[in-house]
Amino acid sequence: MNKRLLAALGTVILGAAVIAGIGTYVASAKNDSRVLVATPAGTMDTPQGNLPHYTLEMSSYPDSMAGSHGTNGGPHPDWVTYGPVTNFQVPAHSVITVTIKQYDGGERITNDFFATVHGTMDGTATVNGAQVKKVDAETVGHTFTLHGLSDAKSQLFVNIPLPAVPDSEVPDSGYTKTPVTVTFSFITGDAGNYVWNCEFPCGDGTTARFGGAMSTQGYMSGNFTVVNA
Repeated sequence: MNKRLLAALGTVILGAAVIAGIGTYVASAKNDSRVLVATPAGTMDTPQGNLPHYTLEMSSYPDSMAGSHGTNGGPHPDWVTYGPVTNFQVPAHSVITVTIKQYDGGERITNDFFATVHGTMDGTATVNGAQVKKVDAETVGHTFTLHGLSDAKSQLFVNIPLPAVPDSEVPDSGYTKTPVTVTFSFITGDAGNYVWNCEFPCGDGTTARFGGAMSTQGYMSGNFTVVNA
């Protein structure tokens, strides 16, 4: 597993400028045209009133053998990856509930900020049925970190830490039968183009270890498009 070979290098400095810079780096790797459109799920009562409700489901894996990259894991079978796709489309001014099944192990995240939940509707996420505001910074698997680039209207920032699968439950090959399930909800604003990426640096050893899988759409980053319904 790639992550077990990582040293804790490349601290991500907080601040809007740096987060936007990471987003620009992510967006530069446009090589995956597949898009998952959010599924309608009725409406939901929120602090902003009764809003349309949509859902998305995805998983994070320790390698690229789950099937979405083609036969034998595609060109980078050992790269960590999200799946089945990493480009998403959701409606504006709606509640989006995301469920992520986390199949990877982990270790200490380089910046504790990203071990805390940010931007959800109630400031929490649900991990295996328990409501949390943060996870143990020593055992983070990945993050799902969503942010705006240069949208002149609404800004959107959501950070969800995904707890690592315990080492005792990580098999020598294949995937655990008991992934960590993380669910969270947030409200979209105006239509706009955003990006998301994982803030656990488990890439290929380039600057801050955000190269390789980390900066390649279809693996650990992608587009998040908010559209008018």
